[in-house]
Amino acid sequence: MRTHELEPVPGLPEEPPDGEEILWQGKPAWWSFTKRVLHVRPVAAYFLIVAVWFATDALLQGEGVAAAAGYALNQLFIGAIAVGLLSAMGRWMANTTLYTITNRRVVMRIGASLPMTVNLPFARVEEANYARHGDGTSDLTLRLFDTEKVRYLLFWPHARPWRLSYPEPAMRAIPDGEEAARILAEALAAHRASERDDGTAASAGEEGSSSAPAMTHARQTS
Repeated sequence: MRTHELEPVPGLPEEPPDGEEILWQGKPAWWSFTKRVLHVRPVAAYFLIVAVWFATDALLQGEGVAAAAGYALNQLFIGAIAVGLLSAMGRWMANTTLYTITNRRVVMRIGASLPMTVNLPFARVEEANYARHGDGTSDLTLRLFDTEKVRYLLFWPHARPWRLSYPEPAMRAIPDGEEAARILAEALAAHRASERDDGTAASAGEEGSSSAPAMTHARQTS
């Protein structure tokens, strides 16, 4: 039995508390996830270049067409195995992932061989960013407050690439990213408004602290 099959609610380690409701759930599109996370296309291109190089070198050395074709096919075969293994791994990682947005937090069930569930309450989130890719999938990244320290390797590959010093947890390669971004933006805005209302009531009329933008449309990538 897989670990996540024991979840009382898919994607959550326990039943949501009173007042919390699930607004959206989704998982990565496996091929988009695989090519962006495991870099399948550069790996395939590398073996193709090596195959052409070996074949050309064999012809220049006078070994004949048959020998050149053999060298090329050998490299292409190795490359096909590498790409196949990476694709299988990417599909496994994507299928075991589940992202959840509630009215209070983002929950990420991540990890293929060592699954874990990470809770990111809205109170820890300074800003959310949205990036749309050329294939129609999207990434939603969460920038946490400076006081919130997380490890990049804990979240990888579910983190914004190359943000090592200040890691940003990310929901990667989401097929319905625009819908998820809208829901997350509305939930964050509602949370900010609730915090301001609570602060205003507690300070008996004093001005509450300002809040960061709920959602930023960061970039579009190929």
